[in-house]
Amino acid sequence: MNQAVAIVISLAYILGLVSTIVPWGIYGMLTVGLVLAIIVQQGYRQNLRRSSKIIATSQQKINTEDLLRNGQFPDLLPNRTRKSLLNSNWLWITAGAVAFLASFYFLVRVPQPSIDDVSKIIPVDGDSQQQVVTVRGKVLSLPRKTRSEKAQLWLNVTQVSEIVGTDGSANVHQDVTGKLYVTVPLLQATGVYPGEAVAITGSLYKPSPATNPGGFDFRAYLARKGAFAGITGYKLTITNQENTNTWGLSRIRQRIIRSHVSSLGVPEGPLVSAMVLGRRAVDLSYQLRDKFVKVGLAHVLAASGFHISLILGVVLTLTKSFPPGARFCFGILTLIIYVGLAGISPSVLRAAFMGLAALIAIVSQRQVQPLASLVVAATFLLLINPLWIWDLGFQLSFLATFGLLVTAPPLMERLDWLPSGIASLVAIPIAASIWTLPLLLYVFHVVSPYTIFVNIITAPLVAVITLGGFISAIVALISPYIGSLIAGILYFPVRVLIEIVNLFSALPGNQVAVGAISIYQLVVLYGLIFGIWLWRNRPPKVNQRNKKKLSLKFWQWGVILAIAIIIIPLWYTRASVFQATILDSSEEPVFVIQDGRKVTLINSGGENTARFMVLPFLRQQGINRINWSIALHSQKGLSRGWSDILNTLRVKIFYDVEADDEKNYQTNNQPVLDAVGASRADYFTLVNNQTVELGSIQMKLINSETPIVEFMIHGQKWLLLGDVKLAEQSRLLAARSFPQTQVLWWSGNKLNPELLNIIRPKVAIASSDSVHPDMVELCQENNILLFWTGRDGAIQWTPATGFQTTLESDKVDSSLL
Repeated sequence: MNQAVAIVISLAYILGLVSTIVPWGIYGMLTVGLVLAIIVQQGYRQNLRRSSKIIATSQQKINTEDLLRNGQFPDLLPNRTRKSLLNSNWLWITAGAVAFLASFYFLVRVPQPSIDDVSKIIPVDGDSQQQVVTVRGKVLSLPRKTRSEKAQLWLNVTQVSEIVGTDGSANVHQDVTGKLYVTVPLLQATGVYPGEAVAITGSLYKPSPATNPGGFDFRAYLARKGAFAGITGYKLTITNQENTNTWGLSRIRQRIIRSHVSSLGVPEGPLVSAMVLGRRAVDLSYQLRDKFVKVGLAHVLAASGFHISLILGVVLTLTKSFPPGARFCFGILTLIIYVGLAGISPSVLRAAFMGLAALIAIVSQRQVQPLASLVVAATFLLLINPLWIWDLGFQLSFLATFGLLVTAPPLMERLDWLPSGIASLVAIPIAASIWTLPLLLYVFHVVSPYTIFVNIITAPLVAVITLGGFISAIVALISPYIGSLIAGILYFPVRVLIEIVNLFSALPGNQVAVGAISIYQLVVLYGLIFGIWLWRNRPPKVNQRNKKKLSLKFWQWGVILAIAIIIIPLWYTRASVFQATILDSSEEPVFVIQDGRKVTLINSGGENTARFMVLPFLRQQGINRINWSIALHSQKGLSRGWSDILNTLRVKIFYDVEADDEKNYQTNNQPVLDAVGASRADYFTLVNNQTVELGSIQMKLINSETPIVEFMIHGQKWLLLGDVKLAEQSRLLAARSFPQTQVLWWSGNKLNPELLNIIRPKVAIASSDSVHPDMVELCQENNILLFWTGRDGAIQWTPATGFQTTLESDKVDSSLL
């Protein structure tokens, strides 16, 4: 098959998979193929007419219509051109058909729970956390430590027993199938390896979708992995103690990691292991991992093409004097060992396939085409698993590699005034960033200003540590002691790398939120990048000097337009938005008010709430500065999330409520106070009945203990009512502490009916997983529109659209009590 034809068919297959993002994509790609075939056919006929005129000029006897009708051409028309023209229309029809079949193949391969999947035994409307079971199956992965200091692993479940529901019913030894997401105490998972049969006792649950804008969609994540349920376990028992395999891949990884840690210590040892094997194989501390991500060095901790190209290059250099067949065998062995140690992932397999293409080229003594190898590798991997087309690691890996192939060479040409080694250090991170930045903005909504510079200065350290770590790993398989000694040599470069990461991660502005960009902006940005690339590689029509001048001008306009596509919509939205958002938070109510460019944040929640709910939402909204931060939690010291927010964003003014026990408050809340001082925010204390102006919004603190707070938002009164017991409500009613309001925001517990008669809300919002049944009935009787975050997710209000929920809800209250 012609190489160009193979690339067209491969790209058609990839585009067919991409088209599944829209419902009509499966038919759209077939239509595009037919349209292209018609267009190409018309171009074909026009080319024939032009060719016939040339031939007629030289021979004066050829009729153009006969030429088109009979297809009889003189020898003046080259055979290669004739063949290309005749086959081009069928090529595009075939490409459209391939794209259509690819879309259908994707839909077929999308995981669906089977009839006996373990998720089927979880009640749809029941409280799954009360369903205690014992599941049995085989471990599929090494346990990994989570942020909550638990162990996480995947289990291929075969049996469920001791099912105990709320009614005490049981079903012993029910056979099931499926993949299960497991979390257990860290000590329970010690010594567990893939392939072992285990029994886990805990609570089954179904994963939840993203309940806050910008939040993590846990349900979609598990579905992509082929899992539809999870279990929170508290006991794990290994049922096949006779397993004595000491040379499995998981045990080999542990042997390498121990050799690195024994000589380098922590965190240097795990970092070297992660740079050699990838972070998936190593429990690297989340604190250090987050810093690498923050400065743009996340790829250093992921097994990728850089690692394979470096290691394969060393092997080929050492075997340079060997016959081609022997070099091929050594190269294949290296690829197999590395893929086995690093684990199967899209980025590792992509790099392995491209390395295989290079080895084949060495044996056949032919020059390899990197771009064609990349496209073929992508197609082959997507044939194995078409779902990888939506895997972020797969997308970033191929985009970065594509950028290195097509953008790094011209960048090095422009940097020819630098030594070649330095020019490559500069060109490689720039080329990779150009092609991956739009996707990173679309997914994470942030940009790291120091990324390129940090990648340039750390490149030599990364190469030395990766190569040295791999050598020590190979030696450790034979002698852990000698491997550990070799790894100890790397202590100084590893320490320097960590200090560089610590320095830049602590600098102000290390991450800038740009807000959510739409899929249309993403398509236009990549269209611009591809356009600039095609423009530079267009056939020459002018002299070289004019061509360079024109290309540079086009490149400049492309950069300006790309920046405008990102900045202008963000600037307009930030300037005109008025939005009040109650986030879904289980610890305490969190409220974000956006009044143009002025932002107010009420409460932060705990560390996990701030890290995984509040900050992702603020990034999605493009917020880098908070004008007013207000801590209203009545239990001091529990709002520890303020430390993360104050260390990440600029805060102008921080309000705190008056404390009854100032000494105890200072002790429990000291980390938050330290963060306030470090951020240089203005600190004020609120007292009861004090009113503060928050831009166009007014806030009045009625009671600091409960708390009870009144907001005046766009002419509407919102009342925040804390978790107040019925006895306390009676006391507050006697003190006339409740004003009439339009929107009631409370904890979802039972309220005194007299209280509702006094405040008479039109809308009631509960920050809780459930609402007391009596409150549901009262709201229905009084025609009060009821929302709660456990059912509806985050709740947003704007003057134009009113109240909107993050999750779709049928509003049937009784089904979700």
